[in-house]
Amino acid sequence: MARVIVTVGKVKTAVARAVIKKGTGRVIINKKPIEIYEPEYLKMLIEEPLLLAGEDKIKNVDIIVKVKGGGVVGQARAARISIARALVEWYRDDRLREKFLEYDRHLLIHDPRQREPKKFLGPRARARKQTSYR
Repeated sequence: MARVIVTVGKVKTAVARAVIKKGTGRVIINKKPIEIYEPEYLKMLIEEPLLLAGEDKIKNVDIIVKVKGGGVVGQARAARISIARALVEWYRDDRLREKFLEYDRHLLIHDPRQREPKKFLGPRARARKQTSYR
């Protein structure tokens, strides 16, 4: 039976599910190879856990990521989290986990901040209508 691990990464309203299995080193995000992912800045953000893990660990697995919700940056950050979690769980390596946490804590740990809902009597969550009294 083939070993398959599914991990989840969340940022704001973006949710990424990464499936990692034995393979040849392919990384696919929303049916696109990472080599042609745009924009370049977000591609580099997603590649960080891959570079930290090293070529020797990446060439033995295929990672397929599906991302929904949120904006493009939130989706890229969610994909990054799910890839890092998948690699740590696949290899069960405490040194890799420590390396990720030392580089950036948010590679493995979810950021709980959410958008604050808009309140009544104002245009945004905290802004209110000004009064002059004159």
